[in-house]
Amino acid sequence: MATPTVVLLPVWGAGHLMSMLDAGKRLLARSGGALSLTVLVMQAPTENNRSEVAGLIRREEASGLDIRFHHLPVVEPPTDHVGIEEFVSRFVQLHADHVKEAISALTCPVAALVVDFFCTTLVDVCRELAVRAYVYCTAGAAFYALLLRLPALHEEVTVEFEEMEGMVDVPGLPPVPPSSLPSPVMDKKNPNYTWFVYHGRRFMDFDGVIINTATELEESVLAAIADGRCTLGIPAPAVYPVGPVLSLSPPAEQPHESVRWLDAQPPASVVLLCFGSGGFFTATQAHEVAHGLERSGHRFLWVLRGPPAAGTRQPSDANLGELLPEGFLERTKEKGLVWPTKAPQKEILAHTAVGGFVTHSGWNSILESLWFGVPMVPWPLYAEQHLNAFTLVAYMGAAVAMKVDRKMNNFVEASELERAVKALMHGDSDDGRKAREKATELKAACRRAVEKGGSSYSALGRLFEDIHCNGARK
Repeated sequence: MATPTVVLLPVWGAGHLMSMLDAGKRLLARSGGALSLTVLVMQAPTENNRSEVAGLIRREEASGLDIRFHHLPVVEPPTDHVGIEEFVSRFVQLHADHVKEAISALTCPVAALVVDFFCTTLVDVCRELAVRAYVYCTAGAAFYALLLRLPALHEEVTVEFEEMEGMVDVPGLPPVPPSSLPSPVMDKKNPNYTWFVYHGRRFMDFDGVIINTATELEESVLAAIADGRCTLGIPAPAVYPVGPVLSLSPPAEQPHESVRWLDAQPPASVVLLCFGSGGFFTATQAHEVAHGLERSGHRFLWVLRGPPAAGTRQPSDANLGELLPEGFLERTKEKGLVWPTKAPQKEILAHTAVGGFVTHSGWNSILESLWFGVPMVPWPLYAEQHLNAFTLVAYMGAAVAMKVDRKMNNFVEASELERAVKALMHGDSDDGRKAREKATELKAACRRAVEKGGSSYSALGRLFEDIHCNGARK
């Protein structure tokens, strides 16, 4: 009989597609040949996204692993959307018939369908085909717990969250300030919010949820989910914390220029500033960052991106002459490097010269920083990053807090960045010392989790058993 396959349905975003694929490859390896992978590919809505996805597929097809890619028919994307969360959710929904047809046409038994958390509408396809359904959550357990809790919170809190008195109760976390909730939750009249409530409700219809976290990172949150405390006592689907799921490549034969610059810096002396695939700064904000870094006196590597070009969503390569204060590069050339385009973040974080990370608080970036034991200063910009920042500081303790003015488009003043960088990097700062110690502790925990016998290794084994014993129906 043909090898049963696990079907993956990722979305195209940089932090989603690669993470799900890497998790799938771990499951493939753990199955010992008992499973194969089939990846259903939705055509991404922009040329830039399509090019990135095509490059990734070419690399994976050359790997020799038992992974097949199936391109779904093109659908016309919605044009009347308000925000990205609504757009992705509706765009995915339009693929339901194509997903059903693709799964039905497979010639091997289908063990399970694993979908991105934006794809909960497709659980109905699984039920129609009698295929086991799992969600892959690319964010942490805190975010998943909040979404599970959101349908009830929607009824309990009748005003906008920022107007409520007191804190938001997310079981397993310290009380959450309303200002730390994800961006799509901050406006109840917005369709993005409606979709988040919908996803939170539909999670309950799945057979299991795979989360890119480790038990050691979010133990009390995972316990609250398992106990039904996020779902009014109703048992939630089984959770499989299999992370950190990271795509770690061997060092390049020819190191990146930024890595070569780090080679000349003392150990743990450089603070990295990098803001993910969607982070960029205007000249006004870039000037504040420049002044704050210069006054901090610390060495820095700043990956600076400019605003998107007209008609695009992706940050542009920075025009340093337009974005930076006059004379800044000359004054800081002995201590700093400003890199105006994409940079190899994982290679940089792995370098012994890096002692701190000012991050947009994307979950993948947080996991990479913890993997290498680098303490952080969170500067959340969009999506669930404000909740991630709160979790990192108030729950995990691996970061130094920084005041971010959310009502002013997440603006940070030079003096505040200067304070946070000094606290993070100075040996005599109590906050910095605690963050460094915690980051070192969590580095060891992350690595133990994925080793044989570790918590994430064991969770992956339970996931394989659940799929292998209950799936493989045709």
